[in-house]
Amino acid sequence: MKTTAILLAAGQGTRMKSTLPKVLHPVAGRPLIWHAMQAIGQSTTEKPVVVVGHGADQVTGYLGDSARTVLQEPQLGTGHAVVQAESLLKGNTDLVVVCYADMPLLRGETLRKLVEMQKNNTGPVSLLTVIADDPRGFGRIIRRPDGTVDAIVEEYVATAEQLQVKELNVGGYCFDAAWLWDALHRIPQNPKKGEYYLTDAIELAAKAGLPVQALVMEDAEETIGINTRVHLSEVEAAMRRRINQEYMLNGVTLIDPASTYIEIGVTIGRDTIIMPNTHLHGNTEIGEGNVLGPNTIIRDSRIGDYCKVLASVMEGAVLEDYVDMGPFARLRKGAHLGNHVHMGNFGEVKDSYLADGVKMGHFSYIGNAQIGSRTNIGAGTITCNYDGEKKHDTEIGEDVFIGSDTMLVAPLKIGAGARTGAGAVVTKNVAEDTLVVGMPARAIRKVEGKREK
Repeated sequence: MKTTAILLAAGQGTRMKSTLPKVLHPVAGRPLIWHAMQAIGQSTTEKPVVVVGHGADQVTGYLGDSARTVLQEPQLGTGHAVVQAESLLKGNTDLVVVCYADMPLLRGETLRKLVEMQKNNTGPVSLLTVIADDPRGFGRIIRRPDGTVDAIVEEYVATAEQLQVKELNVGGYCFDAAWLWDALHRIPQNPKKGEYYLTDAIELAAKAGLPVQALVMEDAEETIGINTRVHLSEVEAAMRRRINQEYMLNGVTLIDPASTYIEIGVTIGRDTIIMPNTHLHGNTEIGEGNVLGPNTIIRDSRIGDYCKVLASVMEGAVLEDYVDMGPFARLRKGAHLGNHVHMGNFGEVKDSYLADGVKMGHFSYIGNAQIGSRTNIGAGTITCNYDGEKKHDTEIGEDVFIGSDTMLVAPLKIGAGARTGAGAVVTKNVAEDTLVVGMPARAIRKVEGKREK
């Protein structure tokens, strides 16, 4: 049976007080409409139709080929919005799911249950409801003695008795498509607001004696829609609890879930421990047995196994296995630390590779560099990689010892086994196994002893 979703995303969202269309505001790192698209994708068989209006170009541009879009202009209510999809869907689908793009907590599993209910319903529509003490402005569900829905009464016209009803209309529907298109053209215009409300279709079915079924949702958090930034924060907190619980159930330890922020799309291996106030963003992959945080921010990065990242920031970086970094270290885009690398406090690496076993103690900057295995970078070392116009590369071999406060003026090559004295300013290439000192640095002797081969 062909099932197609119509996602309502035309609202202006004036109470958000934002230049960004409401449905593009992020929750857990993804726009509201992304979450809605995931849910309908799990419960329908056809490409969805998204009704756009305010910020139509931005919303359509974000969706790309993932949906068909129709413009609602002017915006005359939810019933009018659904009519905009008629030309695309009439005769091309059996069931129509209608829901809102500003309900990111609504699960695909819930919509699947709704679709199954409608498949078994002899009437034209099934809808989602919830039992809640806080009505949140939702319409009240009035049921018949047989349990079917008799009407949805909006809060502003409800009687005192009806206002006591705790079953609320969530705003998720599954319609028989053939019945829907005819019913939409019979919905009366609301005399107060001049709009056409989809909920009036429910009344049309009930008055015709057709059974309207309702699926009562168990999780009230799924029903939270977003009209203000207060609602946005409520949804963010609920989504964070949902995400964090899933990680913990899959073998990740979160010391304080309430202060741990993990966005959609992050992957974390088992036995990794996440300390408080750690933020994991974007396309981040984390292996097993790591300890991350506290006070750590990781974005679009990859971390291997058994690493320790303390109070540090990573952006577009890679750690291999058994890396130890922080506190107060920063890896910028293109930083790549090999196995068993140690990076101490107040160090920064950008567009550089530190090979296995490199030690970079503290207070150093490495940029546009290739550092050989087992090399030691002394405190205060700086690769002077920018001449005011271009970036230049530094290449350091294996088993090199860079003394504290060394300035490495790129472009520069330092051979394997070489050493620099503290405070050296190295402006010329250094041969293998050579000690250089001074400013500008000069070679004084060959380095004694054997380095690793």
